Amino acid sequence: MAIKTGVIQEKTLFSEELGEEMELLVYLPASYSPLYKYHVIIAQDGHDYFRLGRISRQIEELIKNGEIERCIVIGVPYKNVQERRRTYHPEGTKFEAYKRFLAHELVPFTDREYPTYQVGSGRTLIGDSLGATVSLMTALEYPNMFGNVIMQSPYVDNHVLEKVADADSLQLISIYHQIGIKETEVKTTDDQILDFTGPNEQLKELLQKKNTNYHFEAFDGDHKWTYWQPLITPALKKML
Repeated sequence: MAIKTGVIQEKTLFSEELGEEMELLVYLPASYSPLYKYHVIIAQDGHDYFRLGRISRQIEELIKNGEIERCIVIGVPYKNVQERRRTYHPEGTKFEAYKRFLAHELVPFTDREYPTYQVGSGRTLIGDSLGATVSLMTALEYPNMFGNVIMQSPYVDNHVLEKVADADSLQLISIYHQIGIKETEVKTTDDQILDFTGPNEQLKELLQKKNTNYHFEAFDGDHKWTYWQPLITPALKKML
């Protein structure tokens, strides 16, 4: 029997922080009712998580089987790869503004529009590669607002390692961290070839020392949605 699916609403939200209209994709599961409260999953790379990650289908299956709590997904798409880098990369010109957008504009919008728990433990940030990076960095800056992070193959540099090393808020955040053992030569959008596996191992060591709510998962694969897609389900089961 085919899984009954919910609906994807297309919304726009003007961001004062970014000075532009932001497109949002809001997934409400088939069982959605305004009578209940919902956990909020905020997905960077919004289109990718719906199209390539098939996150909505995975959520419907998990909800149907009673394996996760009630949740909705707010997908935040990127306009193009150059804009994505400016927004998600720690050295990007819009990086700081985007983190403020998530905390100061997207969260209040979501809490106004939908029946949410309105606490940090009721929100999860998810992202792949640079989307994972900005998810972690946002949660470190706003730990009372974002209590859960799912990182799929995050880009890790000294900015990230130093932020984690200096963080005194890690005990407030639950983190699920995935990296492929073959991500040693990843071609990035600025035409570099980078090793993701080594820096992620460094990040793992730091997080294991500082965070008791940390789960690490290495997979036999590289930096592709082929591997990330099936890994969404176990991450959601663990975090929700």
